[in-house]
Amino acid sequence: MATTLERTVSASPARVWELWTTPAGISAWWAPEGFRTDVTRLDLAPGGELAYTMTAVAPDQVAFMEQNGMPLATRSVKFFAEVEEPSRLSYRSVIDFVPDREPYEHLTVVELHPDPAGTRVVMHVEPMHDEVWTERLVAGRGNELDDLAALVAAE
Repeated sequence: MATTLERTVSASPARVWELWTTPAGISAWWAPEGFRTDVTRLDLAPGGELAYTMTAVAPDQVAFMEQNGMPLATRSVKFFAEVEEPSRLSYRSVIDFVPDREPYEHLTVVELHPDPAGTRVVMHVEPMHDEVWTERLVAGRGNELDDLAALVAAE
């Protein structure tokens, strides 16, 4: 069963859509604190690909990655399933980073609803292969939504 996360952000659905579907927009908020996101491919169409590299750039994050034998940069790929501007976007993330687990795809659905305060963002997150990884993913998606809300609030 999917987990649903919601945030209301102080920007129009068109602006939130732009932040979610353009290289500049994604780069502005996608990465957690201390990391940078560089979009290398974006084909915004059903079946299209989003490829990006997330790189540790802040000293604490770089040190953490090095101390744990992790690469400073990680490439990720998503494939768009639905693209309905400016209200619905779904994508399948390639999960290829779990030790001792064959790669698989994971679905996220994003809905953008007009709201008097801006846009209500509703994110449906499919479970991963176990509860621990699902909890990590849900926490990460929650952080992404917080970062998006903070970005538009600062604009």
